[in-house]
Amino acid sequence: MKKIIINIGLLGCIFSMAGCEKYLTTIPDDRTVVTTTDQVTQLLTTAYPHRSYMNFAEAMSDNAEDKGNSAAVVGDQIGYSINLQAYNYQDNSINIGDDSPIGYFYDCYRAIAAANLALSYCNNADSAKYRGQKGEALLCRAYAHFMLVTLFAKPYDATTASSDPGVPYLTTVETKVFATYDRKTVQYDYDMIEKDIVAGIPLIDEKIYGGAPKFHFNLQAAHAFASRFYLFKKDYPQVVAHSSAVFGATAPATLLRNQVYYKTLSYYNQAQAYTVSSENANLLLQETNSTYGPNFYGYRFGMGETIRARMFDNANVTGTSYAITVYGATASFYNVPKFYTNVFPLFATEEVLLNRVEANIALKNYPDAITDMNSWISRNTATAPKVTTTSIMNFYKMSQDSSMVQATLDFKRVSYIEEGLRWLDVLRLKMPVVRRSGPTIAADDKRRVLQLPAEAATAGMPLNPR
Repeated sequence: MKKIIINIGLLGCIFSMAGCEKYLTTIPDDRTVVTTTDQVTQLLTTAYPHRSYMNFAEAMSDNAEDKGNSAAVVGDQIGYSINLQAYNYQDNSINIGDDSPIGYFYDCYRAIAAANLALSYCNNADSAKYRGQKGEALLCRAYAHFMLVTLFAKPYDATTASSDPGVPYLTTVETKVFATYDRKTVQYDYDMIEKDIVAGIPLIDEKIYGGAPKFHFNLQAAHAFASRFYLFKKDYPQVVAHSSAVFGATAPATLLRNQVYYKTLSYYNQAQAYTVSSENANLLLQETNSTYGPNFYGYRFGMGETIRARMFDNANVTGTSYAITVYGATASFYNVPKFYTNVFPLFATEEVLLNRVEANIALKNYPDAITDMNSWISRNTATAPKVTTTSIMNFYKMSQDSSMVQATLDFKRVSYIEEGLRWLDVLRLKMPVVRRSGPTIAADDKRRVLQLPAEAATAGMPLNPR
């Protein structure tokens, strides 16, 4: 049986270049020889990004304002600096930060290297035994590339995607130290991501995940990822199909977080409940090397008095208050308890439901959209009022479609405060970020596309324009 020596650090070495000349001639002491399906499954636990985008993505979005905190969080100077640079739309100069854009860039490619290594074994003569592992590897490869092209390239636009520079889509195990990489285009990346999603989902076998299916691309998580991908692509029938596959015949409300129940819990019990695998809303969880969870509330740029009032205190389209509780003795430390450990949710059902709402609005399936919106309201308000197309239009004072989309985005914004997903919507919909004070950013500002690591130019990858 073929043996493969795991060496997934090579890609990072290629990009950084420093100290690489002896890399291929040095045998790592901790090498692992893969010979069984269980070992491939274990390898795939490393095929997910173990760094977080939440710090920089949240700070770049309109969920952040200057709270005036004058001192960096004790023991987290790097995280504090990442937060400051992101809020000011400055190119990241902190390469070593676990929560930095550059750190996330490298870790996504590390995850891709692990996925490709797993695939090289799944495609051998015994490939029939590795069907489930191949499905997971394809989804992992697609997800990491999707996050890279979303953050480090222009958002998908069918009219320009064929000429907009993408990110290198790697499909083989790298064996060269001094390699060059072609960024190709956003369209190429999307084609490859879709190819991996379509091939991977039918192969998913949840039995191989043992007692921890929510730390892997289980079927619900795979469809949730597809729902997000197709929403970015504006393929709305596919958004509805994949979102519906997540819920199946189950009433969507029963799979959403019950914020009314959360409100009865203590601060730490809420934080713990948010990321446990037994929470139906959590579809894919991942452990990260991050300082964000225990420290984000003390960063200078985040939810302060203005953002809290706008999102949680002011009148909203439901006509009642959201059940979500904001903690903090002063505006400098406002937060919603979500992060008990360094386990973060990568996909959850609220996003999936609201993706389906937005897609159904685009498809003019208004009754279905309203039904899903009221499912969300039933779990996020104490009195569970119902909205209609008329009540939504009366509140937002825009056209029917625009009003309904705005309500959907507001629900998603409230659900995912502090998690960075608002920035993805800002990118996807090309929304400007306008702040009461501090830097704003227009829809066409080049700084919205994160800069590649400086070393990428050495590997033949043109940097993003500034």
